[in-house]
Amino acid sequence: MGDPEQVKVGIIGASGYGGVQLVRLLHDHPKVELVYIGGDSSAGKSYSDLYPHIGHLVNLTVEKIDLDAIADRCEVVFLGLPNGLACDMAPTLIEKGCKVLDLSADYRFENLETYSAWYKKERHDRAIAATAVYGLPELYRDRIRESDLIGCPGCYCTASLLGIAPLLKQGLIVPETAIIDAKSGTSGGGRQARTHLLLAEADNTLTAYSVAAHRHTPEIEQVCSDLAGHDMMVQFTPHLIPMVRGILATIYATLRDPGLVREDLITIYNAFYRSSPFVRVLPNGIYPQTKWAVGTNLCYIGVEVDVRTDRVIVMSAIDNLIKGQSGQAVQCLNIMMGWEELLGLPQLGFYP
Repeated sequence: MGDPEQVKVGIIGASGYGGVQLVRLLHDHPKVELVYIGGDSSAGKSYSDLYPHIGHLVNLTVEKIDLDAIADRCEVVFLGLPNGLACDMAPTLIEKGCKVLDLSADYRFENLETYSAWYKKERHDRAIAATAVYGLPELYRDRIRESDLIGCPGCYCTASLLGIAPLLKQGLIVPETAIIDAKSGTSGGGRQARTHLLLAEADNTLTAYSVAAHRHTPEIEQVCSDLAGHDMMVQFTPHLIPMVRGILATIYATLRDPGLVREDLITIYNAFYRSSPFVRVLPNGIYPQTKWAVGTNLCYIGVEVDVRTDRVIVMSAIDNLIKGQSGQAVQCLNIMMGWEELLGLPQLGFYP
């Protein structure tokens, strides 16, 4: 029997890499009890059949998705589904009194026409979608605290937005000069078998993909526009790099005031993130490595100024599966429930 004071939580769609991270984090969280794992394709299987390494601690069977039954058993539901499915389930769960955290793109967009254009899904949940809050705590903590529906950001978006946010909010750069060059480990492509993610294909090579057409671009632009106070576009190019976990986003932009130096910007970044326990702004001349963030909910940020070109260069490193996905969702849960934001979230990775 679980602790009656623990919040009962469920996960719909926990078979992927993000899902198993979420199971691990929730299992170790002192305030929650994981009581339900659901998924139609794996229904009837023990969760340890999917991930044998956790069978000694997680004794749950994947159940058929039944929204009424889920709402009866769970106060909070995480949706770890492919894009286009959460928006068919969240309204029912919300109406039945559940708090919902969606890890797909379905509730990240203020403009549903933008969502439909990029994700090819017509929406019929506009009233519920209008109540959703973008789940990046460092920018929208107060709104998350009051919401029952969170659209958790994409991994590229998290690294990119945490890196660029102080520059836009403080009006320090020429917005239209912003360029984001990001590199992700192969786990960002999910657990399904795909040729380009095979070891023989992905190892010993580095490649750009979805150039000028990545689905995270409008999501990044939406938040950047909010920070800048006007509509803006961003040049975003993702790359696949031969490692399992981590994202490094490098951001370039022209400074409005060429007199700003690295020390000025580090001071500005530290002030901007002074109440954000998962953001670490690095000292002068120290640049982040993805290995530092792996296994944690941290974002490491390094800042440099090129005095020759009057450009700022910001480097932002996260674990794409933790701060870029499951850990960020748990961070949002902590805020929604009024708990300590750090609760149940790792701050030290394995090194080396």
